[in-house]
Amino acid sequence: MSYRFRALTRQLLQRFRAIGAISVTFFALLATPAAAEPVLTLISPVAGIHMPSSPARAEDVLSRLRAGFELTYEDNQRTAAERKWFARHPDYLNRVFTRAQRYLPYIVAELERRDMPLELALLPIVESAYDPFAYSHGRAAGLWQMIPGTARRFGVKQNWWYDGRRDVVDSTRAALDYLEYLEELNDGNWLNAIASYNSGEGNVLRAARKNRKSGKPIDFWYLKLPKETSMYVPKLLALVEIVADPGKYNLTLPEVPNEQQFVVADIDTQLDLALAAELAGVNVDTIYQYNPGYNRWSTDPAGPHRLVMPIDVADKFTAALAQVPARERVRWQRHKVKSGEAISQIAEQYNTTVPALRAANNLRGNTIRAGHHLMIPVATKPLNAYSQSADARLEKTQNRKRAGNKVEHIVRSGESFWTISRHYGVTHRSLAKWNGMAPGDTLSVGKKLVVWTNGPVARVEQPRTSPTDALGNTTRKLRYTVRNGDSLYLIARKFRVGIDQIARWNGIDRNKILRPGQKLSLYVDVTAQSS
Repeated sequence: MSYRFRALTRQLLQRFRAIGAISVTFFALLATPAAAEPVLTLISPVAGIHMPSSPARAEDVLSRLRAGFELTYEDNQRTAAERKWFARHPDYLNRVFTRAQRYLPYIVAELERRDMPLELALLPIVESAYDPFAYSHGRAAGLWQMIPGTARRFGVKQNWWYDGRRDVVDSTRAALDYLEYLEELNDGNWLNAIASYNSGEGNVLRAARKNRKSGKPIDFWYLKLPKETSMYVPKLLALVEIVADPGKYNLTLPEVPNEQQFVVADIDTQLDLALAAELAGVNVDTIYQYNPGYNRWSTDPAGPHRLVMPIDVADKFTAALAQVPARERVRWQRHKVKSGEAISQIAEQYNTTVPALRAANNLRGNTIRAGHHLMIPVATKPLNAYSQSADARLEKTQNRKRAGNKVEHIVRSGESFWTISRHYGVTHRSLAKWNGMAPGDTLSVGKKLVVWTNGPVARVEQPRTSPTDALGNTTRKLRYTVRNGDSLYLIARKFRVGIDQIARWNGIDRNKILRPGQKLSLYVDVTAQSS
């Protein structure tokens, strides 16, 4: 049966169910490709529930969802077990559906536009609890918990400025594209498609082929899959049953307004997020909450040139932005190139990127000359004002109080999560989590990590293996006098410490220019200087 015919069948099913005119089971079987497997007894999780006559007129989004539920499946113990867990944790459900209010109407509308099952709008609860900043140990990010490779495969941009996996527009488009692809790959079997979203399409296809060769059914319930996947689909179906009839489980779910909560506004150029907040009359936190994909103090210079704005301020923002010339949408600073400076150092100093500097100054390569001037796009406010930027989120994560003693460790050449965790007697997963990362993420030399250990607190990080002095460490305090042409980047690189460390040791702003003759205190591992 073709994908187009299955989509038409789903659409007809939804319309007939809304008026209670036809059996759910009949159309579900009609939409399933012919096979030699035993006939299953299917039930609808919403059978017997009154549906609104028109989804567009539903009182809230959850009523609208109920009208679009169409998945059919076996009654089983796995779903019942997950349903019991949710029923015992009403506070969790209240938090999740309250958090989902900003995004759920948009996702439901996108599912309706594509004629996809509305049950899929509950998938971000299973994936991320509707937290756009969620990040897993498997490097999955955002509402839909997409890993980097899958996101790139479906056209989601990820760079220093922007991670579209956290953007509600980009991530939803990619996730639904992927789910449509998986549904077709699994011959219209939505439960197998949903399992593939969690486990990977290859795992489910291999399990189905193995069952087919053995003469066993190839439906999800009969496949041998990883434990996480075997409970993943039942979790979604348990949520479906609870949303379909919360009263049946002595639950009351929050009302989610049945109206869009945001507007996607075109901005045409790079825009400082603090300026965007000012134009809209909201705080910077609100801008990040609606635009969690942006990592820094502004939108990506190369796009996407859009902002998601709360619907009640969108018109005000658009009108105010139209009065701001493109050149004034970020603040510009004139920088005179010093002898020995590299464009990468200048980018680091001003918290921007080399491509952004090249584009702003019409440079084809990375060559710059001493005495020339560069125009640098810079934030209009101190960086700590951008409270949900990647740097600010990392600082909050690293400063969160945990059990044990806090130690700061600066990554050296050749180190990994595994070697560092062994040195401190902690797990590599914990170490990654404490630093807002996943165990598979790459560690850059000079990066600051925090470690929570039951061992004694060290003033600065200790090397893994090194000769020690009578005091038992190889760290020395130096007094350094700033010279002409010095920058924090150059000094940090010279002494193999972090820029943030120098700033913290000396109580200075890492974004301010150093003055020749200025005195700095440095804590340097002497054994690291000769390697």
